[in-house]
Amino acid sequence: MRFPEYRPRRLRKSEALRSMVREVRLDVNDFILPFFVRPGGKVKKPILSMPGHFQLSPDALLAELEEPVARGIPAILLFGIPDKKDPVGSEAYAKDGIIQKTVAKVKKAYPDLVVITDVCLCEYTDHGHCGVIHDGDVDNDATLELLARMAVSHARAGADIVAPSDMMDGRVAAIREALDEAGLDHIPIMSYAAKYASAFYGPFREAAESPPQFGDRRSYQMDPANSDEALREVGLDVEEGADIIMVKPALPYLDIIWRVRNAFDLPLAAYNVSGEFAMIKAAAQNRWIEGDRCMMEALIAIRRAGADLIISYHALEAARILQGDAPSLRKK
Repeated sequence: MRFPEYRPRRLRKSEALRSMVREVRLDVNDFILPFFVRPGGKVKKPILSMPGHFQLSPDALLAELEEPVARGIPAILLFGIPDKKDPVGSEAYAKDGIIQKTVAKVKKAYPDLVVITDVCLCEYTDHGHCGVIHDGDVDNDATLELLARMAVSHARAGADIVAPSDMMDGRVAAIREALDEAGLDHIPIMSYAAKYASAFYGPFREAAESPPQFGDRRSYQMDPANSDEALREVGLDVEEGADIIMVKPALPYLDIIWRVRNAFDLPLAAYNVSGEFAMIKAAAQNRWIEGDRCMMEALIAIRRAGADLIISYHALEAARILQGDAPSLRKK
């Protein structure tokens, strides 16, 4: 095909034509909406670096879920902020922990909503790392038992999917074995399979109150320079029993999403993380960009790269736009 016989602009003339030939589409069913929960009643504490998001008590969360559920967002991802922390994150796997109590309440109020729980110790440890500390470093194998206990406790509380985000070696196998032994073999695992040691997590650490108190997480999260390693990491999680695989972050790692999509046929999620969200929000507030259009363009990019599911703090706003309840994106 060549000019002048072939003119690509012919199919760009109107929104109707553009929509007819659009290669990638966003749908509300693509989204998973994260929430941060903490003990208490009627708590709705704004997260300054993440406009429109809050630390919520369980009762406040139930109220916040009304619109996402009504709009058809199929799933949420819960992060817990306990009242007390200790070196082994014991509140993470306590029967009456904040996530365990919240899951039970959410499933009672919204039984058809898919509830996914983050399985990691960083929000629950007083040192802020994702595992048990021995001799100044995270002890991989000692951490596995606690992660498995945490996943089982979430599933017993009613979680539909557990999502280990710690990046310990072997944790998917440990969790799968523990779930199966507990009679919870029907519970899927969504593994943070390729999770990078990223600078884009800053707002999340404020939201979850989980910054490490010493050092950093580069000894267990992946080096941003590596892509072949991501395929090895994902492959290990698949072999260990992951049902859904994830790449995190999303936008700086679209190439990783693409490579994983082409190498594996499991459902693929991508986490559009807090720093990606905050940058768009900050630039839009300063009127440097059109926030809604940039948001939708970013989400389309994640789908175009190959993600089936998008975990995003933009999910509710995007759902409003897709359902025609937000300013039109048809300009320009």
